[in-house]
Amino acid sequence: MSLFRSRMAWLVVVVCALVVIASLAVPMYVIRPFVPQDPGALAFALTLRNAAPWVSGICGLLALCVAVWAWKAFRLRGRVIVSLLLLVTIGGACLTHVNIFEVMFKPYPSPVFEASSTAKVDADDKVLAVTINGESHAYPVRTMGYHHIVNDTIAGTPIAATYCTLCHTGLIWSRVLNGRTLTFRLGGINNGNAVLRDEQTNSIWQQSTGEAIFGALKGQHLNRVHSDELTFAEWRAEQPNGLVLKPEAQYEKEYDPKDWEAHVERTPTVVDTSRSGIAPHTLMLGLTINGSSKAYPVRSILNAGLIGDRTGGQSLVVVVGPDQASIRVFKAQVAGEADPLTFVRSGGVGEAVMTDAESGSAWNFRGCAVSGKYVGRCLEPIDSQKDYWFDWVNHNPSTIVFRG
Repeated sequence: MSLFRSRMAWLVVVVCALVVIASLAVPMYVIRPFVPQDPGALAFALTLRNAAPWVSGICGLLALCVAVWAWKAFRLRGRVIVSLLLLVTIGGACLTHVNIFEVMFKPYPSPVFEASSTAKVDADDKVLAVTINGESHAYPVRTMGYHHIVNDTIAGTPIAATYCTLCHTGLIWSRVLNGRTLTFRLGGINNGNAVLRDEQTNSIWQQSTGEAIFGALKGQHLNRVHSDELTFAEWRAEQPNGLVLKPEAQYEKEYDPKDWEAHVERTPTVVDTSRSGIAPHTLMLGLTINGSSKAYPVRSILNAGLIGDRTGGQSLVVVVGPDQASIRVFKAQVAGEADPLTFVRSGGVGEAVMTDAESGSAWNFRGCAVSGKYVGRCLEPIDSQKDYWFDWVNHNPSTIVFRG
């Protein structure tokens, strides 16, 4: 009877330890940077990660009970080994409750803001900027590159500011979906783009598309909130009363260096772009209109200063700001007017950045006419996003590329 107890106990304790180790190791192995994530393997790893706290908890309790039941049947060496296995099992069960990605990149749960006039942000640093009902917040990219997500509320509107430096994508998403307010955490990575996890349903969301790719809300999409990626100087000139996300002092040394783009461009990518003839880290400005996607090389935009184009049946204008670094996209048509306008780059007179050929009206970088027939009228902005080519084409495989 004593031999039977010891053998049964050994079997249970060893199996429980292996199950707990697998519950930790498999998700960490599959959901890791710089390796491709197969959809099936990713779904399995996420399922296992969600179940791991329960499975490992049961295994830890079972192993402990069996060890106590058979304790007298073990010899001294057996007791030592069983005790070590129990430590591994129970310790592993505790670790399944830890978000390893938030160990590497600490969250910013209670964001603090300061006035733009006192913020210690370099003039040429980029910020992810959003304005809702006259209230403007700016999130410095070098800060966001570490935290990845900031759950915020602007003018009573719950939003999630997100940034993924590996794919150079900053987006603002509404946190309200189907009447429920979600709170997002960093959930890992999928083929070079960050994924988010909401605390309410444990669904997993692709950062660059806002689509739930796993969980109870799979297939649903977050609503995008219009935002711009601007230099801090440009945003501050437009929003002198705006608020800037303050750095968290205890993590500030971990923030991205000023030349972060040069470092990221040397990292490996897992999406094959060789057939396109475009380097994977080519920075694009991507947009989708009426189901039609188009990518504009950012370098081409900056060199041109202004691009007039048509995508998805919509005439548009892509224009560079007075800082020669910020970019916005507008519908090239005044609301209520039948015909689109043709824009040319202005000669740098005052705040005007472009002039329409039809009326001679001058327009500023906010898309508003400052002189001429349309003075006081504003163009409608079009959502766009900066994105490295590998990520943009991965999520928009039928995209058109602007060739100049």
